[in-house]
Amino acid sequence: MKAITARRISQVFFLAVFFWTCIVATLGESCWQLRGWPVKWILELDPLVGLGTVLATQTLYRGLLWGLAVIFLTIILGRFFCGWICPFGTLHQGMTFLGRRNRPVSRQIAANRFDSRQSLKYWILIFLLSASAADLINFIAALSPDDPRFPWLMAASGSIIVLLGFSILVMKEEQKGILSFIIVLLSALLFSFFSGQAPLLQSSLQTGLLDPIPLMYRSVNLVLVPLADLLFMETAPIPRRYEGAGFIGALFLAALFINLKIPRFYCRFICPLGALLGLLSRHALWRIGKTEADCAQCLICEKECEGACAPSTQIIISECILCLNCLDTCDTRQIAYQSGSSASGEILLPDLPRRSFLVSMVSGITVIPMIRIHGLLASNWNPDLVRPPGARPENEFLSRCIKCGHCMRICPTNVIQPAAFEGGIEGIWTPILNFRTGASGCRHTCIACGHLCPTGAIRPLTLDERMGKNLFVNPGPIRIGTAFIDRGRCFPWAMDKPCIVCQENCPVSPKAIFTRVLFSELHNPVPLIISGFEATRITLRGAPLLPSRYATGDYFCSIRGNPDSEPRKIISNSAEHIVISPKTPWKPWPESGSELRLLIRLQQPYVDIDRCIGCGICEHECPVSGLRAIRVTAENESRSKEKTLTPLLQGSLT
Repeated sequence: MKAITARRISQVFFLAVFFWTCIVATLGESCWQLRGWPVKWILELDPLVGLGTVLATQTLYRGLLWGLAVIFLTIILGRFFCGWICPFGTLHQGMTFLGRRNRPVSRQIAANRFDSRQSLKYWILIFLLSASAADLINFIAALSPDDPRFPWLMAASGSIIVLLGFSILVMKEEQKGILSFIIVLLSALLFSFFSGQAPLLQSSLQTGLLDPIPLMYRSVNLVLVPLADLLFMETAPIPRRYEGAGFIGALFLAALFINLKIPRFYCRFICPLGALLGLLSRHALWRIGKTEADCAQCLICEKECEGACAPSTQIIISECILCLNCLDTCDTRQIAYQSGSSASGEILLPDLPRRSFLVSMVSGITVIPMIRIHGLLASNWNPDLVRPPGARPENEFLSRCIKCGHCMRICPTNVIQPAAFEGGIEGIWTPILNFRTGASGCRHTCIACGHLCPTGAIRPLTLDERMGKNLFVNPGPIRIGTAFIDRGRCFPWAMDKPCIVCQENCPVSPKAIFTRVLFSELHNPVPLIISGFEATRITLRGAPLLPSRYATGDYFCSIRGNPDSEPRKIISNSAEHIVISPKTPWKPWPESGSELRLLIRLQQPYVDIDRCIGCGICEHECPVSGLRAIRVTAENESRSKEKTLTPLLQGSLT
């Protein structure tokens, strides 16, 4: 079997596995739905996911150890992941093949020439990793004076600053920039510690925005599979709808269709994972290269080259994605996959200027503190930002979430949605709860999303912890927010209309929503005057009544000015008559000419904040179809002590 045939088989296999994991990542009864399928495996193979998580949190989620295998093999074999495994790269290759059909050979060769702008992806990688690693630089400010390492680190930092300061005086001009930056950074960290201020630098994991594996999972989970469900598939118990799916899908399609013009555009110019693997493969033990310095220069190898790595001359190893097309097309067999260097020489890229490297790094380190000036992680937090159950505190959550969409795909009620800017720019496409969508609210017996999160941004819960049972009785159930009643929009409060939908649907036991009964007099433009009685049947004169309108069980009546003011239940009515329940007759009957008052029995809802877990079922079921009359916000969520409501802190209302 040819090596290029083996590669295509590998690409088809991993692409099929990828789509299969997207399809089965949903709850249901069928054997092909989530029943132990390793739906996170391809994400766990992505070393950029693991590296970004380690830098941002100083921990590595166990499943992400798969990425170490990819790193090890890349150092030995080169960028095999891009050419043999990456499903996004496979789609780019297919679109590139369609784009170059019927093009002259000269144009195909020109399109595959190395472009110096391919270094852009390394700048993007440095920027994203710097944004993730900022907390590592804060370790000095986080140390306690009681820590045995504290005096040594203080002394070492001060010495380094002094030595670097003297070094600047004798160093060349082009080397002073980086040292000056290091001095300023260390000085700022020392100042932040001794001044008692919050750390100047903050981490946020943003690699998922451009990392091809999370990007493709997000696009397929939230756009392509739901579209396929509408057309010919039924992969989920309910049709899936996702906010912002049009924008996500447009970016995905744009990344694909640009290949019709520029071959493998995303892989060559944008992909941060490709940049990371390119850095690891610069000195790979095995590599593509020429066996002889001189060749016929037919350039057929460059016509088929997918990495634009110039195999006909001095090959650029870091850009080679091991497509092996050059081996397959070289008639003279002067290109080989070998353990030695290319006979015609090699170019080790990227050769980023120090100034460009410094700009990318400083931009990544400073961008998160700059965009957090809005205070959304402090007192200006957005109450509409309700995270799934098990979500870590917001700072840590943003340091882990890669925006892959797995939690949104598995949610059985479709209540987990991609965020827009509710959590700021850095929170775009992270999971939030929208209780108006889907089949219901967040089921308080469901723990699926945390068990599918590949980085632990949503930690896995047990049913006992979620529901506050057994060992978790004292902390109580996981709360994701609290329901608040908008009395200006609630039927019983604002419009004299009976409604107890929220209370009836509350799943908590005892219920977190209770009601208080109120009898409210209906507005009637013409007084209803009693003209006669017959058993429990009252004859009225005045404006005619709408037949059977008051027979629902919610309407009552009383006599204005009568000492016996207890309301009587109406069981039926016609245009001129009302029949009351025989269980509560008037004794004696009111006199003719008395005025009858029509009352409606209202059950006005209240929320018990000690019992409400913020599941949002009440909001989903509220009959006010626009802005709901009862809405869940993030107050009192379990993951944040700062959002605890005052009555819970005090134990009683004050």
